[in-house]
Amino acid sequence: MIAREWPLAARQGMKGRQMRWLICALLILGLSPRAFAQDFDILRGSESVGPATFTNWTGFYFGGQWGYTDGFADFSAATSGPIAYALRDTSLEDTVSPSDWPVLGHASSARQSFGGFFGYNTQWQDLMLGVEADLEHATFDLNASNYPLTRVVADGAGNTDELTLSGSGSLNNVNYVTLRGRAGWILGNFLPYGFLGFAVGEGDLAVTATVNGIQNPPSSGVCSSKNTPPCVPFSFSGSIGRPNELLYGGVIGAGVDVAVMRNVFLRGEFEYLSFAPVSNVVAGATTIRIGGGLKF
Repeated sequence: MIAREWPLAARQGMKGRQMRWLICALLILGLSPRAFAQDFDILRGSESVGPATFTNWTGFYFGGQWGYTDGFADFSAATSGPIAYALRDTSLEDTVSPSDWPVLGHASSARQSFGGFFGYNTQWQDLMLGVEADLEHATFDLNASNYPLTRVVADGAGNTDELTLSGSGSLNNVNYVTLRGRAGWILGNFLPYGFLGFAVGEGDLAVTATVNGIQNPPSSGVCSSKNTPPCVPFSFSGSIGRPNELLYGGVIGAGVDVAVMRNVFLRGEFEYLSFAPVSNVVAGATTIRIGGGLKF
């Protein structure tokens, strides 16, 4: 068989067409890399993204606050100690226990308060954990209501006694410091949180009690030792409390911090505080406050 050769012009034309196809393919790949990258992951490569942005609450911070505090106290058992001490040498306390009679009631007062705070936060992704110390001065005056009580009793020694008990109680100029642990969840520039801790403070506590009585009061006429049996008036009084009385207890509450600038934040908060009984007086307070601080 005789081999047939292509003419020279035909062979040159075929090579020219092949070169043109190759150049077109290279141009398409060079001008449209993203179109192919969408179909072939191997051609996509890495793409740059913007820097991550978030509010950083880590570090120390401090600030001031102003609030509205509703203070309360229960004085119903406060006169027990003074009355028991005043009647310690009488048969009255042994037989009828006037010290257990409630003379005083409750007290409440809503006033403004102010103070400051200092703390430290640690941040774990969106979780915030921290500790904080708060100093608060409450301007409320707690003055117990007085309910004088009169009873006629037998003292166990063959005598009849007419007793009248009265008293007074107050708790003023309360200052306290709270040390509390905080936990919150970061939502953009907002940091809602809850807290739980201890409270130590002081206040001016004063409780007085008076026992006025008549032993064997006459059914009519004036009281006299000449009566039969002898009519004898008597009076005892006692007091407890002092200025700067030590108070201690617990605190719980919740609030929210709002970052308004990189190192500046505002705060809103609700707090419930309860002190342990002091001289049989149980006191506490609820506070709604606003404030602002700096973090660094």
